[in-house]
Amino acid sequence: MMIKKCLFPAAGYGTRFLPATKAMPKEVMPIVDKPLIQYGVEEALDAGMYDIAMVTGRGKRALEDHFDVSYELEHQISGTDKEARLSSIRRLMEECTFSYTRQKEMLGLGHAILTGEPLIGREPFGVILADDLCDGEGDGVMSQLARVYAKYRCSVVAIEEVPEDEVSKYGVIAGSSIEDGLYMISDMVEKPAPEDAPSNLAIIGRYILTPDIFDILRETPPGKGGEIQITDALLLQARRNMVLAYKFKGTRFDCGSMEGFVAATNHYYQRSRSAEPA
Repeated sequence: MMIKKCLFPAAGYGTRFLPATKAMPKEVMPIVDKPLIQYGVEEALDAGMYDIAMVTGRGKRALEDHFDVSYELEHQISGTDKEARLSSIRRLMEECTFSYTRQKEMLGLGHAILTGEPLIGREPFGVILADDLCDGEGDGVMSQLARVYAKYRCSVVAIEEVPEDEVSKYGVIAGSSIEDGLYMISDMVEKPAPEDAPSNLAIIGRYILTPDIFDILRETPPGKGGEIQITDALLLQARRNMVLAYKFKGTRFDCGSMEGFVAATNHYYQRSRSAEPA
């Protein structure tokens, strides 16, 4: 079964980038010449996920406008060499469908995913957190997860090793290895203290989820910070069935932080320079 839908939780305020995000969604902040959210949509499409569902909030209209026609702009640059700069976004507009709903309260990632249920329905789907910009080795991270799902037909999360003093920033898993880089999850803790972490394998913002996750989220009580944590729901799903964690191949940039955003900008700028004709 090919997974065709991908959910983008994008309702957060982006307070770490104030004042830049006072009137501009953090998801449209540019990494070189493309907004952050566009990299994620391109990754989803490359994995065969062409139905793009976004959970947004107040002040996020720029997300919808970016993936729509801009008649005045396109008329002004029509026939000029600047028109080629729109080729990447035009591809997405032609090959993807976009749907949107709003998260009325910021009650955690689990709540954001549950808010997207009407856009997803009862089928497996991807989830991309645009803050985590991933440059996969060969295939994108979502394509890598899709291959794991095709073999095992269960929820899959992307993981990477992080320094022990940073585990408190992430959901952290414990599990048994079933293939190289692939683990069957036995435990999962949201933002543990370093001494309480079951490992240093941290979940990053790429998931493939089976639709029963919505029913589990409905019965998941608020956890750390009073929010509905996807980590808590996935742990319950793992105990009832099976959830896998895959150590993806590639590089991740935490663009929710200033340091990661600058590192991603430098990385993609150097790539664009190396791709220019000599």
